Amino acid sequence: MGIYDEHLDRNAANYQPLTPLTFLSRAALIHPDRIAIIHGSLRRSYSDFYRRSRQLASAVEKRGVKRGETVAVMLANTPPMLEAHHGVPMAGAVLLSINTRLDADIIAFQLEHAEAKMVIVDREFSGVMTQALAKANVTPIVIDYDDPDFAEDAPARKGEALGTIEYEALVAEGDPDYDWQMPGDEWDAISLNYTSGTTGNPKGVVYHHRGAALMGYSNVIASGMGRHPVYLWTLPMFHCNGWCFPWTLAVEAGTHVCLRWVRAKAMYDAIADHRVTHLCGAPVVMAILIDAAEADKRPFDQTVTFNTAAAPPPQAVLAGMRDAGFEVTHLYGLTETYGPAVVNQWKDEWDALDGPARAAQTARQGVRYPSLEDLAVMDSRTMKRTPPDGETIGEVMFCGNIVMRGYLKNPTASAEAFRGGWFHSGDLGVLHEDGYIELKDRAKDIIISGGENISSIEVENALYRHPAVQTAAVVAKPDDKWGETPLAFVELKPGQSVSAEDLIAHCRATLARFKCPKEIRFEEVPKTSTGKIQKYVLRKMVG
Repeated sequence: MGIYDEHLDRNAANYQPLTPLTFLSRAALIHPDRIAIIHGSLRRSYSDFYRRSRQLASAVEKRGVKRGETVAVMLANTPPMLEAHHGVPMAGAVLLSINTRLDADIIAFQLEHAEAKMVIVDREFSGVMTQALAKANVTPIVIDYDDPDFAEDAPARKGEALGTIEYEALVAEGDPDYDWQMPGDEWDAISLNYTSGTTGNPKGVVYHHRGAALMGYSNVIASGMGRHPVYLWTLPMFHCNGWCFPWTLAVEAGTHVCLRWVRAKAMYDAIADHRVTHLCGAPVVMAILIDAAEADKRPFDQTVTFNTAAAPPPQAVLAGMRDAGFEVTHLYGLTETYGPAVVNQWKDEWDALDGPARAAQTARQGVRYPSLEDLAVMDSRTMKRTPPDGETIGEVMFCGNIVMRGYLKNPTASAEAFRGGWFHSGDLGVLHEDGYIELKDRAKDIIISGGENISSIEVENALYRHPAVQTAAVVAKPDDKWGETPLAFVELKPGQSVSAEDLIAHCRATLARFKCPKEIRFEEVPKTSTGKIQKYVLRKMVG
């Protein structure tokens, strides 16, 4: 025992579990009158946000939900979703945010697998929730949310109420001075998020308070948030808990601008009227902004940071975003890493690069978040790091406090994901000399043609460089001679036309001939609710 191990123990004065819930209490103390939430005509201060979150926590407890039990929500990007991110864990419960685009069978599975004790559902989704509850072998308390900002020209219909009480009445049941408790351990579960479940049932990813708190600080740093940022909710809050931004904004007492439906005019109005500084989303959201009708666009003089994940945006999109006043920050992560855990940290000297060299830097995923302890590209068999040569392909692996606890009720999958003391992403990439990683493909998406590996992302990037291409997705097609060859599914930009032959010739100008798609199909590319391309659907369409 060393001298620093004697009489220097943890105690209540020098150690408290990390939790993002203290961000809100601090913001309410320092900035009680500052606007925390904007939704339509609603303006909610930090003191009210904190009070209502405590009321929700109290009401959840009064309704019999115990510490460690699950409260599910199926909500749009509205104030109750923000309050649930705080109020549910303040009661010691675990928040399950359900993807609003899922079908009844998957929702029923999640409710049952998570043993949900309560579900709060927006009436827009009451139809599918009715079906799900009928299929699930659980009987949670059902709370309805009737959004007063549900516009008459809404792109969706409002369904019937399902529960015995409406959300506002539930909150009114709670004590505004509820003395919420810190987590007993920062390792306690704070939320549950399900993977997309492209094959079989989805896996339940468990987040802890410590990881969510560290993500709060890291998001501020990686996004370049200064004091009082204004954040537009274009990213669904059900997706990895909105990349933990529902907790993050309180670190700098920022303003949440809620948005039920992602539409060009609504986004431009919010950006101009509320002086939005940050938003997140898939490349499809950028396309909506860039391709908006002139009548829907509004001028703004502030620089808006747009955080995007998924595949690197095409250069034409990046240029269009810069011209429109947006600064794009490229992020990368998975549900299992609380959302983004890697950032393409831009360097000033890259500003002077020419087009192709700048594009090469932009295409890379980047370096680890401040709260991620290690990021590596490794040979998944030997668990040895690949050389930083930009060529040797390995599996991208994560290690640190913003990696999930594991998969709920699935020790086999957890053990496999954590094999060798690293989280295995299933993504293939290379490590560059400067320590930046670049994804090449998902392990299951590599196309093996005549014994040669073809990165589907590389082929897609070549297609995206054609000015007529809006969306491109490449999958393997069985071939009697080569084993597999690339097949491309392509969506063209409105008003554009190009032949398959011309696109193939375009690819041959930049790719080795064996890498070029042998066939191109022009049709809509299936995507998830968060804009990710569903390659498993495309594989079924190959024929």
